[in-house]
Amino acid sequence: MLKIFIINALSDNYIYLLRNEQKNLTSVIDPGEAEPVIKFLNDENWHLDEIINTHHHNDHIGGNDKLLSVYKSKLIAPSYEKNRISNVDIFVSDNENVNIAGVSTNVIHTPGHTLGHVCFYMPKEKCLFSGDTLFYLGCGRVFEGTIGQMWLSLVKLRSLPDETTVYCGHEYTLSNMKFANYIESNNPLLNKVSLDIKNKREKGLPTIPFNLGIEKKINPFLRADDDDFIQSVGLRTNNASESFGKIRLKKDNF
Repeated sequence: MLKIFIINALSDNYIYLLRNEQKNLTSVIDPGEAEPVIKFLNDENWHLDEIINTHHHNDHIGGNDKLLSVYKSKLIAPSYEKNRISNVDIFVSDNENVNIAGVSTNVIHTPGHTLGHVCFYMPKEKCLFSGDTLFYLGCGRVFEGTIGQMWLSLVKLRSLPDETTVYCGHEYTLSNMKFANYIESNNPLLNKVSLDIKNKREKGLPTIPFNLGIEKKINPFLRADDDDFIQSVGLRTNNASESFGKIRLKKDNF
């Protein structure tokens, strides 16, 4: 059984440390900075075997170089980002399989936030590392890709099993929750989830991870092809991608 530890970094980033005790392997996903990772590893007396990046933004790779110099770890990153991330040992692409901390992992290319962004899904562990593509009640801003690409990327993630546990790159949940309630105030499940989110943040606790099955029912960005939802929030569009674009624009200006 894989152990997953959340490390706070920068202002609102989450770094994930994965520990496989059976195989004595340790991996880190999206180390935006090195120091908190090194401290955690020192406290546990663990060696860092692998560094994994979902995309090239500095708040996800900023700790790469120092960690590589200290631990001589293997670096795994998207092939689509090969000109944006240096010192990569293993490049991965869409639909490929790679072992992370000794666990079989599916690579899912999710362009939108960046053109080369990938997510990592572990079927046996029933968990997804979604980087900056899917957030709790939100999704990433569209910087390099198109609205259409981001929508199709979210549809890919939405197709994963309901029991999937999602680990995303940032603690944006409170802001996302306020927006979700703004455009859909009459969703009982969203209201219930919002109370739990508020309670956790008041205690300084992370809202991550979250359940994908519930997310499919409350995240507005995953429901742009749901006619009932689109009508209830007053959007009149011709297709799901257009609906998604309007929701994303509303959030950008919220």
